Amino acid sequence: MSTVRPVVIAIDGPAGAGKSTVAKALAQRLGFFLLDTGAIYRAVALSAARAGVAFSDGARLGGVAREMALRFDEAGRVWLGDEDVSTAIRTPDMSQGASTVSAHPAVRDALLELQRRLAEKGRCVVEGRDIGTVVLPWAPVKIFLTASDEVRARRRYDELKAKGADVSFEETLRDLRERDHRDSTRAVAPLKQADDAVPMDTSDMNQAEVIDRLEVIARSAISLDG
Repeated sequence: MSTVRPVVIAIDGPAGAGKSTVAKALAQRLGFFLLDTGAIYRAVALSAARAGVAFSDGARLGGVAREMALRFDEAGRVWLGDEDVSTAIRTPDMSQGASTVSAHPAVRDALLELQRRLAEKGRCVVEGRDIGTVVLPWAPVKIFLTASDEVRARRRYDELKAKGADVSFEETLRDLRERDHRDSTRAVAPLKQADDAVPMDTSDMNQAEVIDRLEVIARSAISLDG
């Protein structure tokens, strides 16, 4: 007997590709739930930092991941217990921390079932780095979003400066390349494009063009799924 799966749109790609922004916009257009898996790993990093757990301590990080009371509300905000941590998890330190803690097998194992359980609730857009390859390989719509290093770093730099961060473009580019290396070479669930994913290089596309293109791909595939 076959299991009927909900329609899931998996968007993977490296840091700075704009996945979070376009995934949120796409979910709104389609009336889907947005599942930001990057926010889950950022929440682990934040919880660990607050508990004094080193980002190198895989075993203890796994415990942090299993025990944190994380949820998303209908507006897409991220909560740890009764605290809205949507802003706290978006700092450069938590971005780097998420990349580091996500390399630990104990953390990925602890969060795998959580991500799958959340995705099974209904139609959703899920963004991350290993959604189409590991977390939800059965997803009917898979997109791999990327752009050149320089373009991704510029986007990230502009975002950080708008928030008042004291960073340089050179520092931002270096951090991005370091994160790319970690994400693509880690032993567990490395960043890579799924064989059946639609690749999309957004280097020469503005945000509106990316969202429009994603919507075309998604609606076509959803229509085929009935």
